[in-house]
Amino acid sequence: MRIRKRNTPLIGIDPQNLPKHIGIIMDGNGRWARKRGLPRSLGHIAGFSETTRSVIYYCRDIGVKHITLYAFSTENWRRAEEEVLGIFKLMEKFLREVIEKAEVEQSRIRFFGDLSRVPAHLFALVEEAQVVTAQYTRANLNICFNYGGRDEVVRAVRNIAKNVALQDITEAMISEHLDSAGQPDPDLIIRPGGEHRTSNFLMWQAVYAEYYFTETLWPDFTPAEIDKAILAYQKRDRRKGGAV
Repeated sequence: MRIRKRNTPLIGIDPQNLPKHIGIIMDGNGRWARKRGLPRSLGHIAGFSETTRSVIYYCRDIGVKHITLYAFSTENWRRAEEEVLGIFKLMEKFLREVIEKAEVEQSRIRFFGDLSRVPAHLFALVEEAQVVTAQYTRANLNICFNYGGRDEVVRAVRNIAKNVALQDITEAMISEHLDSAGQPDPDLIIRPGGEHRTSNFLMWQAVYAEYYFTETLWPDFTPAEIDKAILAYQKRDRRKGGAV
């Protein structure tokens, strides 16, 4: 596991100005594998089994309270069945570790997305992990799984409309019914892999997020890349629509 032997950010980073919430689009697993002449499945294994854990632990240890990872989108069902099932197996293994280490890690895990299509055995593990970790406050880890930003808003509005007249729906109401309810909006969204798209990730919540794009493929991503993203974030003038 590529975790640096320190739990403080790089020199030059202001520890008082860390993003409270970092979102990451975990992109580039397939291209990483293809560059090496390997099956796409090995790219997912390298990215999810190693990089994901390294980044989660590092963000948590330097004081980032909320981390949201885009693991499987509503569009990813279009991929080959073998690849989809492989991602499910990786998530199953990850959740078993989360449950086993919950007391040590002291971090809460939540899932964003429509889990109705997830296989029953995986859904049961998701529910167990969320219940087992619900009491912990060291950090909040959010996993977007069968998730799409537009789908999330549609689901929220449908739930609100069951009890509220359409003309009475407000922005605050929608925020309170999103999967992320109770957490701050992301300050920083990181996209590895060389692509420059938002890909339907946290579309409502990311309205004032700072985006950081990098060519580094997800399996090659290390805590050093997190440092670079945070340094870039801290150099930006975050006016959130205010005057210069």
